[in-house]
Amino acid sequence: METAIQEEALQRYRPYPAYKDSGVEWLGEIPEHWEVKRLRSTVKSCQNGVWGDEADGLQDIACIRVADFDRVSFRVNIDDPTLRSIEPRVASARGLKQGNLLLEKSGGENQPVGAVVLYDHSIPAVCSNFVARVVLAKSFNSRFMAYLHAALYSLRVNTKHIKQSTGIQNLDSTSYLDEAVVLPSETDEQRSITSFLDRETAQIDVLVAKKQRLIELLLEQRTALITRAVTKGQDPSVPMKASGVEWLGEIPEHWDLVPSTWLFTECKKRALDGDEQLSATQKYGVIPQAEYERLEGRQVVHAFMHLDKRKHVEVDDFVMSMRSFEGGLERVRARGCVRSSYIVLRGTAEVHIGFFSYLLKSSAYIQALKATSNFIRDGQDLNFENFRLVRLPSLPISEQEVTANFLDRKTAEADSLIARVRDAITRLKELRTALISAAVTGKIDVREEVL
Repeated sequence: METAIQEEALQRYRPYPAYKDSGVEWLGEIPEHWEVKRLRSTVKSCQNGVWGDEADGLQDIACIRVADFDRVSFRVNIDDPTLRSIEPRVASARGLKQGNLLLEKSGGENQPVGAVVLYDHSIPAVCSNFVARVVLAKSFNSRFMAYLHAALYSLRVNTKHIKQSTGIQNLDSTSYLDEAVVLPSETDEQRSITSFLDRETAQIDVLVAKKQRLIELLLEQRTALITRAVTKGQDPSVPMKASGVEWLGEIPEHWDLVPSTWLFTECKKRALDGDEQLSATQKYGVIPQAEYERLEGRQVVHAFMHLDKRKHVEVDDFVMSMRSFEGGLERVRARGCVRSSYIVLRGTAEVHIGFFSYLLKSSAYIQALKATSNFIRDGQDLNFENFRLVRLPSLPISEQEVTANFLDRKTAEADSLIARVRDAITRLKELRTALISAAVTGKIDVREEVL
């Protein structure tokens, strides 16, 4: 069944004058003068790459990896190539030439394997052992074929033709090249479709880039709004004074600067029987692991040993973890337990939880927390001393509440706008994919669109 996005792509352009049944379910009807072929008929050779040895400065050559695949433009990104030492004889036999396609043979768990990109560079290179070099038969336009493979990859992803699994996935190139596709027999028509798609996708990419930049600006404005509200207050007319600490700068005259221990106490209570295991996340705060897995659509590592050493937390406590150097302190959203290495903090009566939820995750506070340590070893967690070293502003709790309510409203407005822009980006990307699929499968006739 065609989606609304696919229908939009089809309605904008005219169909071919006449169609015939392809005999292939996913292709349906195809232009009368097009042919159904197996992918292998378009290929002169398909050969796995080579990894070689560490670069030695003697017989080094660029080695294209899956990480160099640009999955948007369907081209190789060679800005920072990996150099490997390859014997000249092997490099010559396995060398890439402009117009070769590269087929992803092995991949991880984040996305299905089998992406195809075009090598359109002139520098000497080979591809890695996780990639196959595909040399096309002479009658096929390499850029057109890159679009065709992209459409096939999108179909296989969306229909789960390649099942998602944990760990490394491997692609059988023989089976892959047995896939049925539809092709215009004339290279001029392939060239016309390619020119049309190059133009249309470039226009869409420009729009996507502008909207992505808009999101960046909105996020910057959101961050600046929060930082100003929690460090300067909302009233620009109030008298200011020097705080004496770099991360705050000037603060309202009626605010105080106090040791953090005046506002928060450390809680070391061990986990209680029946405590639910919680995950400390920058995105959602401290929430049940099951809820985090549901929100993210993936599993996380569960603890099964030493559960009695975990720490008990209550709703509206704060948790400091290793990631606090990046995202600040996280507010607890559910009763349960967290890792024993985390620091659990509980606010006093002078703390409005909503206000400090913003302050302890503000960019200014994060920088202050970073300044408490010269370096962080891998796996090292923050401790209570790091928190204690950062003095905090103290202001009337009524003002904290007003500021928290103001920020709740303003950040909700910003988040709603950002969500709408992201939805627009998703729609543009879906339109791009649908347009490619429609053009390379003959659902739309674009031959006159490039005249």
